[in-house]
Amino acid sequence: MQKKTLSDITIQGKRILMRVDFNVPLDEEKNITDDKRIVEALPSIKKVIENGGRLILMSHLGRPKGKPNQDFSLTPAAARLSELLDCPVIMAGDCIGTEVMQQVLALQDGEVIMLENLRFHAEEEANDPDFAKELASLGEIYVNDAFGTAHRAHASTEGITRYVQTAVAGYLIEKELMYLGKALQEPERPFVAILGGSKISGKIDVLENLFNKVDTVLIGGAMVFTFFKAQGLGTGNSLVEENKLELALSLIEQAARKNIKLLLPQDIIIAPEISADAESMAVAVNAIPDGMIGVDIGPETRAAYRQEILGARTVLWNGPMGVFEIDRFAEGTIAIAEAMADATAAGATTIIGGGDSAAAVAKAGLADQITHISTGGGASLEFLEGKELPGIAALND
Repeated sequence: MQKKTLSDITIQGKRILMRVDFNVPLDEEKNITDDKRIVEALPSIKKVIENGGRLILMSHLGRPKGKPNQDFSLTPAAARLSELLDCPVIMAGDCIGTEVMQQVLALQDGEVIMLENLRFHAEEEANDPDFAKELASLGEIYVNDAFGTAHRAHASTEGITRYVQTAVAGYLIEKELMYLGKALQEPERPFVAILGGSKISGKIDVLENLFNKVDTVLIGGAMVFTFFKAQGLGTGNSLVEENKLELALSLIEQAARKNIKLLLPQDIIIAPEISADAESMAVAVNAIPDGMIGVDIGPETRAAYRQEILGARTVLWNGPMGVFEIDRFAEGTIAIAEAMADATAAGATTIIGGGDSAAAVAKAGLADQITHISTGGGASLEFLEGKELPGIAALND
């Protein structure tokens, strides 16, 4: 994706309208519990401020259902950004309208204003042309740095580009495209993909796209039980997608045909129920008793997967290995995170496709030991499926 970026434009004295992803988690007191998304946008924000641009930031937060709702105000995000930048960030009362336009036109070089939640207007998600045009009128140059929403064709990500002459990518999107794009286009080999999560149905397109790129695929998470059942193994009370058994077999055959090493677990941690105090134990995959539920990959599988990861030059991971929200069932997921960190230290490029895997690496305290952690779960998944992301396709080449 050869797109123009922030580095290709003149910023001084211009109104720069930047779409960021400040969809951050808040606690009941409206304190931000994780500011990673704000921190990730800082390089682009600082570039504009330091080069004398007049910065207008816009984002969504949560699901306010198309009408104003103070529980989803971006005020906490503006306050946190102000602390990180050590300069004031003006908070607008809305994202369109005469008052907002007056505030924007009053901006001086190097000043920042944060527009209120875009999703307070139903027109944002509907990609309404009039709304997109009104947003566009606030700036002279449009910058998209919200990778997490790039797979959605909304007014602030796709519609807006029809009403601006200059639409470029910010540094975060540039970084995402560099790592994810290089992994898919010209990975250093061996290239190992690790896929977890609960359902094959959510990962079919990723698997089929990756089968054209990777050398090895390691499978974990509850979706392994659909593969096991398809092969005639007992799965107890584990989650199985009964309507995907034939698909599971065809994926195994596809991998064999393309000479891809597709590894399934050799042993599984089982428990009578998914709860923090449930008794658990490791069993071979052909010995899962009736009534038991598979909750994680077992120790032999962790060791085998670790070996594959340490032998790789490019590793891509999407989806946990088990019920990682419960500490006792998180060992497999954490073992993968540790192997990824060790592979990085040994010179491999390691990439995590956002979402739960990113949360797991943070939980293991290893986030700074991974080459790249994507900020967009859904967007990175669609990118890995080989789909075009509308928010990126719309930018200037």
